[in-house]
Amino acid sequence: MKRRGFTLLAGAAAIAPAALQAQALPTSRRVGGLSIASQAASAPFYDAFKAGMRDLGWVEGRNVAYRFLFADGQVGRLDPLAGELLAQGMEVIVVGPPQAARALQKATTTVPIVTANVSNAVGNRFVASLARPGGNITGITAQNEVVLGKLIELLHLAMPAAQRIAVLVNESNPSHRAFWQAAQSACAALDLVALRVVANAPGQLEAAVATARRERAQAIVVVADAMYLTERSRLAASIRAATLPVAYGLREHVVEHGLLSYAADIARNYGDAATYVDKMLKGAQPADLPVAQPTRYELVINLKTAKSLGLTIPPSLLLRADEVIQ
Repeated sequence: MKRRGFTLLAGAAAIAPAALQAQALPTSRRVGGLSIASQAASAPFYDAFKAGMRDLGWVEGRNVAYRFLFADGQVGRLDPLAGELLAQGMEVIVVGPPQAARALQKATTTVPIVTANVSNAVGNRFVASLARPGGNITGITAQNEVVLGKLIELLHLAMPAAQRIAVLVNESNPSHRAFWQAAQSACAALDLVALRVVANAPGQLEAAVATARRERAQAIVVVADAMYLTERSRLAASIRAATLPVAYGLREHVVEHGLLSYAADIARNYGDAATYVDKMLKGAQPADLPVAQPTRYELVINLKTAKSLGLTIPPSLLLRADEVIQ
């Protein structure tokens, strides 16, 4: 190696000092990201991830380069986008929604994948178990399918008169069966009627809300789903026209228009995912890193929406809220 280095220098006397300095700089590591959501919807989350990386010494443009790709709510785009990231030599790839995790799981069994917000990690067979992932995937599971029952319970406390609850699910989401089972169980425990309503693409949202109205739903529960998040303004407009109260599996919808949400902080999850990426860039294997779960879920209530619907939120429920939007 010494002889080869001497030959290169001796034969390249014309190399500028600046070029030699550039060669001496640390090589940037390549980290990718894939989401079914849009770039605009995902921006706060990937910003939190990059902030977490900076805290760990990874500075964009100096020792790490990012490539984040977004499917804009179109599940059919995920497979080619996953292939594009792999072709570009990403060393670790960060994903949030389960649709993106599935696309990458199909595309590679070797490149480390860090989940930042997937639901039903074991049930979807992303990992063998939370304690022992056993493959090339690990990270954080938001457990949205677990807290969905709590979301329905909180909606019932907010408006106990609502007995028929429409549950909006996206069948392109690998967690849709787990969501529906959780919703059925929660509604049965509260003596409520669960109505399954489906929207698998943005163009189906208006029809799904119309179906809920036709089925005489008195409230809607929208499960945590990245396509719904990307299309939250469109979804909010349809539901506003239907004048139905809605409980969401993601906080961002309640800021838009929803009545309440109960969920983990997605941005915090992405920030925490940076610790996994840091370890993998330093040689750790995904199979050896247990999957983490959020330690806190937050109840958010939008009083402005409640007022527009003529609802009075019980004071006892307001006292439990982590955030109240006036």
